[in-house]
Amino acid sequence: MLAVQGRKWGIVGGALVVLAGCDGGPRMTMPDWDLFDRREAAAPDTPTEIDDATPDATEDEVAPPPIAGELGTTVVSLGAASEPGMWLKTPLVDREQKGRVYHEGLWLAVTLIPIEGAATAGSRMSLAAMRALELPLTGLTEVRVTAG
Repeated sequence: MLAVQGRKWGIVGGALVVLAGCDGGPRMTMPDWDLFDRREAAAPDTPTEIDDATPDATEDEVAPPPIAGELGTTVVSLGAASEPGMWLKTPLVDREQKGRVYHEGLWLAVTLIPIEGAATAGSRMSLAAMRALELPLTGLTEVRVTAG
């Protein structure tokens, strides 16, 4: 047993001696990949002029920030199965935004898309979202919806 261990260490030691003499071989370096444009923008010689020709936006044209937080519950059914993605078309929102749908301990990030109707009206959910939440495709299911 001692002879086997001695031979093993002898082989390892010999390999280290051989490798120590291999200093003159080709060196491998990482390519100079510039994933981000790090060039500094040249400072303009003259100050830029502000274009006053465009009118200021009125209060009606400025969109308020998306609603965040609890939106309520809605009854969902299967939407257009040919439309891909994770979405919920619901009257609970008035503009397209990110949100979450909760059902029986599961939740899913979806795109909330507004549709016409009262807030108590039902909603339509994508096929992929219904499968992810394990909802029955032919039934009506109540879910909780949050925005943000």
